[in-house]
Amino acid sequence: ASFSGTPPSYAYDADRAEEQRRHHDMMPYIDDSPSSSPHLSSKSRGSRDTLSSGSLESTKSSEPDLEKGLEMRKWVLSGILASEETYLSHLEALLLPMKPLKAAATTSQPVLTSQQIETIFFKVPELYEIHKEFYDGLFPRVQQWSHQQRVGDLFQKLASQLGVYRAFVDNYEVAMETAEKCCQANAQFAEISENLKARSTKESKDQTTKNSLETLLYKPVDRVTRSTLVLHDLLKHTPVSHPDHPLLQDALRISQNFLSSINEEITPRRQSMTVKKGEHRQLLKDSFMVELVEGARKLRHVFLFTDLFLCAKLKKQIGGKSQQYDCKWYIPLTDLSFQMVDESEAVPNIPLVPDEELDAMKIKISQIKNDIQREKRANKGSKVIERLKKKLSEQESLLLLMSPNMAFRVHNRNGKSYTFLISSDYERAEWRENIREQQKKCFKSFSLTSVELQMLTNSCVKLQTVHNIPLTINKEDDESPGLYGFLNVIVHSATGFKQSSNLYCTLEVDSFGYFVNKAKTRVYRDTTEPNWNEEFEIELEGSQTLRILCYEKCYNKTKLTKEDGESTDRIMGKGQIQLDPQVLQDKDWQRTVISMNGVEVKLSVKFTSREFSLKRMPSRKQTGVFGVKIAIVTKRERSKVPYIVRQCVEEIERRGMEEVGIYRVSGVATDIQALKAAFDVNNKDVSVMMSEMDVNAIAGTLKLYFRELPEPLFTDELYPNFAEGIALSDPVAKESCMLNLLLSLPEPNLVTFLFLLDHLKRVAERESVNKMSLHNLATVFGPTLLRPSEKDSKIPANPTQPITMTDSWSLEVMSQVQVLLYFLQLETIPTPDSKRQSILFSTEV
Repeated sequence: ASFSGTPPSYAYDADRAEEQRRHHDMMPYIDDSPSSSPHLSSKSRGSRDTLSSGSLESTKSSEPDLEKGLEMRKWVLSGILASEETYLSHLEALLLPMKPLKAAATTSQPVLTSQQIETIFFKVPELYEIHKEFYDGLFPRVQQWSHQQRVGDLFQKLASQLGVYRAFVDNYEVAMETAEKCCQANAQFAEISENLKARSTKESKDQTTKNSLETLLYKPVDRVTRSTLVLHDLLKHTPVSHPDHPLLQDALRISQNFLSSINEEITPRRQSMTVKKGEHRQLLKDSFMVELVEGARKLRHVFLFTDLFLCAKLKKQIGGKSQQYDCKWYIPLTDLSFQMVDESEAVPNIPLVPDEELDAMKIKISQIKNDIQREKRANKGSKVIERLKKKLSEQESLLLLMSPNMAFRVHNRNGKSYTFLISSDYERAEWRENIREQQKKCFKSFSLTSVELQMLTNSCVKLQTVHNIPLTINKEDDESPGLYGFLNVIVHSATGFKQSSNLYCTLEVDSFGYFVNKAKTRVYRDTTEPNWNEEFEIELEGSQTLRILCYEKCYNKTKLTKEDGESTDRIMGKGQIQLDPQVLQDKDWQRTVISMNGVEVKLSVKFTSREFSLKRMPSRKQTGVFGVKIAIVTKRERSKVPYIVRQCVEEIERRGMEEVGIYRVSGVATDIQALKAAFDVNNKDVSVMMSEMDVNAIAGTLKLYFRELPEPLFTDELYPNFAEGIALSDPVAKESCMLNLLLSLPEPNLVTFLFLLDHLKRVAERESVNKMSLHNLATVFGPTLLRPSEKDSKIPANPTQPITMTDSWSLEVMSQVQVLLYFLQLETIPTPDSKRQSILFSTEV
């Protein structure tokens, strides 16, 4: 033989044959596309072998190459023999426990009943017989090899016995379910089914590998789906003039017909397999993600397979064509890393979309949803609703595209880096974990031919699990639209850490279809059992899930792992709970424990729906400050701005201006309640208390003060006018209207508002550090300062249709945000008369 180095693509070594077949037949579904015809296929699959061998320049059957082709035929057959040997050893391993189990079934202490044994091992003995006969026929013929040697009759016979596989495949699901039930019911069987021994190869008779029952039961499914590939390879290296050619073609035709008939049944089943069951490629996870390409955001669908990570984009659908993907790039898992390949490489600048724009999208989404509900109630034709749904889908895709801004980078060891933008650290961590876990099982790099890549990308359409953009558009109306209101969460404590470290937690909830970080506990230092006992109030906008992440704070800059080019605190664990409206409806605290890889975090949650949480309740005691009209408080204090407002603002300006998420991140509720009580009784030590508290609790106290005013700072009387004014389209008219309204507020309200406004502008000047833009601040304070008292609210007190309530809420809340934002963005607030002037300039409160 004139081969340089090892023979291409096939070898005697069974494990190697498995490994190579794994790369050879990576198609996650059985190929019954037109390219399965031997002629087409001989080109496409051939290109792979010729390239990989480096010695076969071409497989065209010209005379001098005929010898080489026939030589290749022997290598192919040797590879087939090796793989048959491995397959037989797997079937043997399945049959081994069958005899003792059958024997035990007739005794007084059976492990399994005869019926269960029959179901689990259904048709395995028959499959073993068929393949043993095939192997015993093929082995001597390959041993006494000559170019004239015929094997076609053996393949033809094997193809004619494929019917046994039909029975096996039909029973497969039941067999798996039965085996699982038996494992749960019987420890002895569970032990047996985890430790089935299969012989490795001829040379090492004594070597065995452990397999689980579920892995082995999957082997026949895997084997039958490869039957056509084996024949393709053999036909490619069998000259047309060879007597085997027509027999092999016949065998291929039978196999193809058989496969296309069971293909439809196997595909979904195959996809639900976990990895260890077969050695072929399967889809593990997929989702929509935003990729940053030369500074532009692009919506992608990413697929994690058992051996590669693929980034695709959905092609525009033309006419009635079914959806199709276009592969943008892929990285074999062995070549993928999260570290930077080249340290000098800069992290690309993430183009941030202004919050105002995101908000405008949310308003549009809420409006369209409102319209859809209205059309449904009016029983209008489905055409109108379809059109609205299409508009909704466009807006939601846009929101999904524009909102995330946390970098998730993947690097190909061969040089190129890609950046995705994600909105949740939980998801970023989940992707990293899944990829790392899978990388442990991948040892070889490879590259796909264009045909293989095309087939893989086509398979994505069949395999994808996430069909739509993960937003509300796809939730049918009868599904829970999520919760709207306030969720109080107490993060109590955590146990299960192996070593003492500095620990904190963050909480994420979903709103508008994606997750955002809502709260963060303080860092508990040097402990294995942190006791945070911190309470947070989180606003929910159609939320269904609460996620918690536990981090180790990295103070030591040198120890940091550089991922995504930023110093990262290490995620120690993460978990989530579903927010079930039924469970949370009873307004009481619900205790729960979230387990995450060895760590347990104790939480309590309590939900207050919007219609209850937003009631402004006048305080029964008029001696305090919370829940008491602002005019009463300023008169009593002889001040222009309430003492509580001045104290909180002063403390935040002293040490909170660089706190990330100041006013957005919730403070500890118990601290806030303590401060509230102290201010209410006019405790002299309140400033000492404040200096010792977390600055977020002080921010929370200030927000609570405004929220609990019996009448909003902007007054019930003027609120509707502000809402009308902000909707005016002519900018000049709008400015005149808004300023006149502002200046007609009662004096304490106006002066307090201007005092707060100046403070919020100063906070936003530090946005680069504290991440609080004017818009973020408007979102936090808008509803607090403007939301009318219950009696004047346009919202029904007992909403009969919760979903429409939520959408009109969203709209009303957004209009409140817009009003405050308008004033925050005005350069100066001119005052028309001197009476007002004197007020403004005497804010030396």
